[in-house]
This record gives sequence, C-alpha cells and structure tokens, in this order.
Amino acid sequence: MIKAIRRLLTLAVLSVLFFVSQAQPVNIEREKKEILPDRQAAKPYKLLTYGRQITIKSTKDIKDIMLWTTGGNRVVEQKEINNSYYVLDIPVNQKTFFLMIGLSDGKIYTEKIGLRE
Repeated sequence: MIKAIRRLLTLAVLSVLFFVSQAQPVNIEREKKEILPDRQAAKPYKLLTYGRQITIKSTKDIKDIMLWTTGGNRVVEQKEINNSYYVLDIPVNQKTFFLMIGLSDGKIYTEKIGLRE
C-alpha cells in the first residue's frame, strides 16, 4: 500500500514539474536576426569569374580587396581602389580561395570562392 502511494505521489510530482517547466515561446523573427544577421540582407556586390580572373561589381565604391588561399597564403592585396568595378587576375594555380572586400562605407565582406578550370 505504501509503495502504491509513493508511486502515485512520484507520478503527481513529475506531472507538475512537466507542466511548470515548459519552454518560453519562441520569437522566430528575433532568432533569425540573432543567428544569421548577414544572410538576411543582400550583398551590395556581385562576383563574376572567368578562368583565372575575378570581376567584382559593386553598388558602392570598393576600398580594399584581399585574396588568399585556403592554406593562408596571401595572393592579392589591393588598397585604395575607390571604384565600383574591379578585375583581378589570379597568379597561382589553385581552385579554392577566400576573398575579402572592404567597401567605402566601412563594411567588410568575406566569402569562400571556388574556380573551375
């Protein structure tokens, strides 16, 4: 009899804890902005690749460009471009690179790009 009461009391306590410990309601819009703030907005530039050449067209003036390999070797670094259009030739024979674009408004964008041969 005591075991049955103990089981019943344990079941009641667990049921109360289950209802009390419900999660807070999720605000999906706030969560998206916190997790992926940069993916919400469109990039102010476009990349066009042709062979070993990358063309960057931007809606704002491009200030700096840096290109480096996945191994960390800097391939191209160009400062004070001050133009909305830039073409760079890649002097090394690799397929994957990281590209950093600094715009005149102070924002910096980085992305990983791959080239086909």
